[in-house]
Amino acid sequence: MARRSSPHVRYVTVHGHRRAYVRMGSGPVVLLLHGLACDHTTWNPVIESLARTHTVIAPDLLGHGQSDKPRADYSVGGYANGMRDLLTVLGIDSATVVGHSFGGGVAMQFAYQYPERTERLVLVGSGGLGPDVTPAIRAITTPGFHQIMGVLSVPGLRHATTAAMRVLSRTGVTQLRDLDEVADIYDSFKDPRTRAAIRHVVRAVVDWKGQIVTMADRAYLTEAMPICVVWGADDLVIPVAHASNASALAPTARVEIIPNAGHFPHKDHPERFVKIVRDFIRTTEPAQYDRERWRELLDDGADAVLAQAEAGRSPVAPLRAVRRAAGA
Repeated sequence: MARRSSPHVRYVTVHGHRRAYVRMGSGPVVLLLHGLACDHTTWNPVIESLARTHTVIAPDLLGHGQSDKPRADYSVGGYANGMRDLLTVLGIDSATVVGHSFGGGVAMQFAYQYPERTERLVLVGSGGLGPDVTPAIRAITTPGFHQIMGVLSVPGLRHATTAAMRVLSRTGVTQLRDLDEVADIYDSFKDPRTRAAIRHVVRAVVDWKGQIVTMADRAYLTEAMPICVVWGADDLVIPVAHASNASALAPTARVEIIPNAGHFPHKDHPERFVKIVRDFIRTTEPAQYDRERWRELLDDGADAVLAQAEAGRSPVAPLRAVRRAAGA
């Protein structure tokens, strides 16, 4: 499926680096964070619909899309800082944060660092919930990736390969449905700055064994944070089994498994995705930051995590609420 035309892109300079973003609609703010090597256009199928009831902010993360690609901090924490600064410049105090894949890891980090600015979390096929990840992402961490992709990105080969991927994505074969997004990622690698930035990002969160960044040890801090986890049942990038680990984030986390969807459920079923997000926002109250409660959680939670570690148990709370989107 070809990408839809993107809404008007705006720019703002933060810390000397140009940041690209889309702003649309009015009402409560929803911040959309894209995944690794993608950009704001991955949200095109849902931006306009969400903007009918909300102010939608969809940035290109630093090193991605039309944002600058400097030699900079590409850690998850660095990205969370960048989102805080972007919202501040735009005059936004708080938002419901929606993160896809790597963007889900950034969303979780943002909620951890800035709970007073996070109203809710929506994690979509998110990283940070388990070690497993597709070998294609692990390969980015290997020596020689930059040089090999430089060769594979020469115009003739790149154009032929991306065209073939887009054709295959429309065949209806489940395992091939995400190839149109992969084609866009592959095409972006023609820019050596993009390749360098993505390599830095991946090395901060993945090694040859898989994902190395997790929120499990700080899960107790999200006690009062409404969280919804959305996953495509046929996700081949990050296994849908990771959705069950949402209990590590909140004992009342809402989990929505969308059938006949891959790693981009917001693209495969945009209307259903928007319905889930809207319903989640409508039926939950924004999180209210309480500094004293936060201190108590840190004090009590540290002991709880230590006790579980000594007992050889994972700090994962039981999942209390699971809703499947089939038939929703």
